[in-house]
Amino acid sequence: MNQKNLLEVDWSKIPAPTDDGGAAHLRGTKLPSVSLRATNDTAVDLSQLAGRTVVFAYPRTGEPGKVSLVDDWDMIPGARGCTPQTCSFRDLFADLKAAGARHVFGLSTQSNPYQAEMASRLHLPFPVLSDEQLKLTEALQLPTMEVAGLTLIKRLALVIDDGRISHVFYPVFPPDRNAGDVLAWLKENQR
Repeated sequence: MNQKNLLEVDWSKIPAPTDDGGAAHLRGTKLPSVSLRATNDTAVDLSQLAGRTVVFAYPRTGEPGKVSLVDDWDMIPGARGCTPQTCSFRDLFADLKAAGARHVFGLSTQSNPYQAEMASRLHLPFPVLSDEQLKLTEALQLPTMEVAGLTLIKRLALVIDDGRISHVFYPVFPPDRNAGDVLAWLKENQR
């Protein structure tokens, strides 16, 4: 099964990911110094950012009209929903900032040129970071999945305070509610 519309998804037909413990070690972790290329043509080192930062990670966004990476993409728990997740962060961006997020970033292992096209097409008000070389993914031991020979980050969201992970949302399902869950947490945990 492959639901063609990237934004309108019937989540009841998509298998939910389970908590495999892949992110259990992250809370309280100090981020390593890793420079990542952003879609706004800057280099970002999350460990050096002052204040509260929200980073949401996802396997890979789709392209309208293009074939999925694999035929059964929708049936891989946690794979489907990257575009709805990203759009939910776009739509709640001002609210996230008002609730104390100094920075908001998307993160995937897709290339920067691919992400830049997506960021432009979706009119994102925040940069998306490319970990194509898996430097941050490996340094933090982020939960990953292997699909079609590619290492992809499993969907999660991190709240980072002055370079240290304060909270982790994992697993994330349904993806389009992730930004709302992060926003609620930010409001309850004002700094």
